[in-house]
Amino acid sequence: MALTLGFIVERLGGRLHGNPDLSIQGLAPLQTAQSDQISFLSHPRYQNQLAASLASCVIVSPAFEAAVTAKTAAILTEDPYLYFARLTRLWKQSHSRTAGPSIHPTAVIDPDAVIADGAVVGPLCVIERGAKVGPGTVLKSRVTLAEDCTVGARCILHPGVVVGADGFGFALHDGKWEKIEQLGAVRIGDDVEIGANTCIDRGALDDTVIEDGVKLDNLIQIGHNVHIGAHTAMAGCAGVAGSARIGAHCTVGGGAVVLGHLTLADHVHISAASVVTRSVLKPGHYTGMFPLDSNVNWEKNAASLKQLSRLRERIKALEIDIQNNKET
Repeated sequence: MALTLGFIVERLGGRLHGNPDLSIQGLAPLQTAQSDQISFLSHPRYQNQLAASLASCVIVSPAFEAAVTAKTAAILTEDPYLYFARLTRLWKQSHSRTAGPSIHPTAVIDPDAVIADGAVVGPLCVIERGAKVGPGTVLKSRVTLAEDCTVGARCILHPGVVVGADGFGFALHDGKWEKIEQLGAVRIGDDVEIGANTCIDRGALDDTVIEDGVKLDNLIQIGHNVHIGAHTAMAGCAGVAGSARIGAHCTVGGGAVVLGHLTLADHVHISAASVVTRSVLKPGHYTGMFPLDSNVNWEKNAASLKQLSRLRERIKALEIDIQNNKET
């Protein structure tokens, strides 16, 4: 089902330049958009793609009005990327299929679990004793919500998510590992989205906490007793070890690791593939990795790194000698 430009602007706002009756059949990036599709330009670095794009309408900021309107229809808005995000939601709502049962017949739900009205539980989900799912929340297929764990309102848990597996707790005794029972749970706030096959461990004593608005990508590991502040976002394959505390409005890049018992302040941004080995108490952008290089150069640099400690001690000794010579 197509949407007209007039309908889009009526629902989402913005200033339309062009025919409001123009029919839009789909959404696409600038490079691949066809003559019946709408696209967006959110950054000046991509403006060279605008001239070659076949899109029938482009969402842009007022700064690009002249460049776009000379060529095609346009919707002018201060934040084109945000506008496009809202358009994707409008498009999905307008093209949604008839909803199936709110609780799929293959789901396994303990009688002592609480599922709020309006929640959706997909195929092969497991919701254990004492678990709670808030209104408007959607559990896709094969989601597991372990005992006493809670998920707030309007959340989305994608296929394979596991909430409330035991945290990794063991005590070493006589060369053998003895299990530490994980007696806490997991508390997830409202408007949280969790990607496929992400695992959030239950707390050892206190709960693991995911605050409102957090967005977690696929294949993320959140250890026991971790606390993630509101509206923080983490990209795929990131890992957070036990008892780390991450503030609000942080971002963690794909494949990055935060070691256990560390603290990240609000508005801390960690680059992809970084390893956070100390607490970061000041907002900012932090990176901890070596740039990619040929294997030969990497081996040379690695060999040099091994010598840094010895070189440091030699430099200290030389500084002491220089200072002593000055004094004499």
